[in-house]
Amino acid sequence: MMAANVQQQRVINEQLRREAEIPRIRISETCMLMLKYVADHENEDYLLRGFSSPKLNPFREKSSCSVL
Repeated sequence: MMAANVQQQRVINEQLRREAEIPRIRISETCMLMLKYVADHENEDYLLRGFSSPKLNPFREKSSCSVL
């Protein structure tokens, strides 16, 4: 039981070391980068501009009614 606890603590310790090595930047810089990314890619965003044709929309409701 003690060995499992030690092993678990080692795994947690390794994870924390990996996270500590991640480079950090300020929130204000991150927000500016995110805004720039969204502005640069807004033409590709279907949530903002929609679909040019209903047939291109993969989320459209399928017609389940058929006439025989």
